[in-house]
Amino acid sequence: MKKLALIFAGLSLLAFTGCKDDETPEQVFPLVGKWSPTKEVKTQVSATGAGFSDEIVYTDCQKESRWVFNENSTGQRTNRDLAGSTPTCSTISQRNFSYVYNPSEKNLEIKYQGTVVVEKSKVILLDDKTMNLKFEDTTDPTVYKSTTYTFKRVTQ
Repeated sequence: MKKLALIFAGLSLLAFTGCKDDETPEQVFPLVGKWSPTKEVKTQVSATGAGFSDEIVYTDCQKESRWVFNENSTGQRTNRDLAGSTPTCSTISQRNFSYVYNPSEKNLEIKYQGTVVVEKSKVILLDDKTMNLKFEDTTDPTVYKSTTYTFKRVTQ
């Protein structure tokens, strides 16, 4: 009987100490912060399967552009590029927006101030240094179009 009790005690001890939760919780990084675009990829595929994908690497001037996501669901997009008769790096557009971000589904909706258009995107990657946003154009059901932006975090 003592052997049976020892075996039971040993198995119980093994059951309590032998199991370990191997799943590490997914780390959640904030969308809030200031982001610098580094490149974009434009993809287009027709219903016949013909298509292309172009990668556009931004210039140093274009990398000075900023997408700012504030905690109160507002933001600002500032685009910079070479402009003028003697091209200098200048702000070519600046737009305020509001946004709704669902981190569990990774959906992001951006509405620019003064418009009724809502741009819908998917957060493909979001970590402490990098974010990829994919915008899909569904206006033509026979052609798939998407633009994926890659950003580098400037600040949080």
